[in-house]
Amino acid sequence: MFLPTSHCPNLPNKLQSHDGREAALLSFILAHPSRSQFKTSPSKLLDAIDEFSFNHDFLISIGPHKASIVSSLVEKEKPSTVVELGGYLGYSAILFADTMRRAHEQGQGAGELKVWSLEMEAEFAAIARQLVDLAGLSDIVTVVVGPAEDSLRKLVKEGELKAVDLFFLDHVEELYVQDFKVYEELGLLKKGTVVVADNVVRPGAPEYRELVRGHERLRSEGVRGLIQPGVFEVCVRW
Repeated sequence: MFLPTSHCPNLPNKLQSHDGREAALLSFILAHPSRSQFKTSPSKLLDAIDEFSFNHDFLISIGPHKASIVSSLVEKEKPSTVVELGGYLGYSAILFADTMRRAHEQGQGAGELKVWSLEMEAEFAAIARQLVDLAGLSDIVTVVVGPAEDSLRKLVKEGELKAVDLFFLDHVEELYVQDFKVYEELGLLKKGTVVVADNVVRPGAPEYRELVRGHERLRSEGVRGLIQPGVFEVCVRW
């Protein structure tokens, strides 16, 4: 597998998105020969997204290596409610929902599982909703458009969000500290809550790492991931 040389993952994120590749991905997926299998096997949809990213235009989704790390974490922790900041095109939301459903298949029904995917860009959110629907996971995943802080406050105020088992930060690194503090202020950081932040080394979120590693109620460590260079910061509220 290879990354197109004109879209090296070392380039700034603004050069890896917002240039039409997202719409091109949707067209690629809708015409994909495995499309009929996506609803029964969402992992095949993720494979198709990875295929596009490797062979056509690089996408800033988490990619297969980090996906395996996230899947293992979800299988271990078995969250019922996940909130992600920075849904992009729905890759991680589909991964979360599919893994959660399989992890809970002997217990909770899909109606008791929830992934809230918060995405700033309306265009990307619309694509994410289509991909989530193709994966047959619209009963678990809800894509919310708007600034992360505003969306979090609105969900809590309206009673839609009362507790979070896993909180995933994957949007603008400079906002990690601000939005983590909002999350904490809203009372969503409970005992046993897992907080995962992507790309904390590159592009980098040093202030966020300093905050969570010095937090008296968090146990935090880094986990290396490939494709988008960087490290997950995984915290557990104790």
